Amino acid sequence: MVTDGPPRTHRGGLLVVPALSVLMIALLAAGWLLAGHLVDGAPPLLVAAGRTAASFAVITVVALLHPRLRSEARTATARGGSVALLAFLGFFAYYSGTLLGTGFIGASRVGLIVSLLPCLTFVIGALAFREPSTRRKVLGTVLAVVAAFGYALADASAGEASGTGGGALVSGGLLALGGTFTYAVYGYVYRRRMADLSPVASLPAITGAGTVMLGLTVVLFVPLGGVSPADWGGIAALGVLLTAPVFLISHELILRKGPLFTSALALVVPFLVRLGEWALGRETAPGPLVLLLLLLCAGGVWLTIGGAPAPGRATTGAAEDEESAGETAGARTRQETS
Repeated sequence: MVTDGPPRTHRGGLLVVPALSVLMIALLAAGWLLAGHLVDGAPPLLVAAGRTAASFAVITVVALLHPRLRSEARTATARGGSVALLAFLGFFAYYSGTLLGTGFIGASRVGLIVSLLPCLTFVIGALAFREPSTRRKVLGTVLAVVAAFGYALADASAGEASGTGGGALVSGGLLALGGTFTYAVYGYVYRRRMADLSPVASLPAITGAGTVMLGLTVVLFVPLGGVSPADWGGIAALGVLLTAPVFLISHELILRKGPLFTSALALVVPFLVRLGEWALGRETAPGPLVLLLLLLCAGGVWLTIGGAPAPGRATTGAAEDEESAGETAGARTRQETS
């Protein structure tokens, strides 16, 4: 039986987490821009299945190159129930919801909904996993969410997605919100079930199961006749060059700093996507109010992921707070994978 273990101690300098965070944000933004382009010409579920399959292939090759990781990968594969649950939450439900939503309302709007992940993570953690928090985290999350909603209203009034009907907005928004909710749950379940394994060792089993779930859905329900070779190539590039590295980095950050920290980083992504769409000529230039809201949201992110641990609380198991995760007594040293 898999027990809840404390997050592990990690070696590395002070710049490791900031560097991983910046890289993850950049890769996420690029991935949303490419995904938004792909769903204009290919079925969203095919994009979801293809990027997951390509990522599975890359991560599996990486794991097979290291003998110690091969042993951990076998351990992860043996946890069939956990693998199936994580595959459903983090890949089937998340990618189905967000990419179908992108087909309805566009990448920047879906990215905005995904940016609410820290708020959902905070609520789920407090209610279901007894995660502690601080006033600073609450204030930062509220500020970031309010700024995100303000951004949506300001950018919509400036003419973004003017041809999108109300029904499509509601449908796409609900799909994206549902996918975001499942990914918020995924972060906690992953840390409780797989914290004793390196991310690159546990992800082959999880992404493999996700590929099977999405692939069966595509085979049963999605016509593939109109997909162009360029779209197939774009889907492969999305999985190999953008999605696979994000998987490894985000799971490493979940183990180093916790789900709330990792999900808070996603608040920056929709604004980068919006600026990227403007730079590519897909959208009009963001106005001063939109840029101001971008800064307010960035300030909310800083408040959410910063601050000292809450005093006087127990720090056991998965309830370990993010700031003290790396200092837990008895935590293992992460196995080096390179």
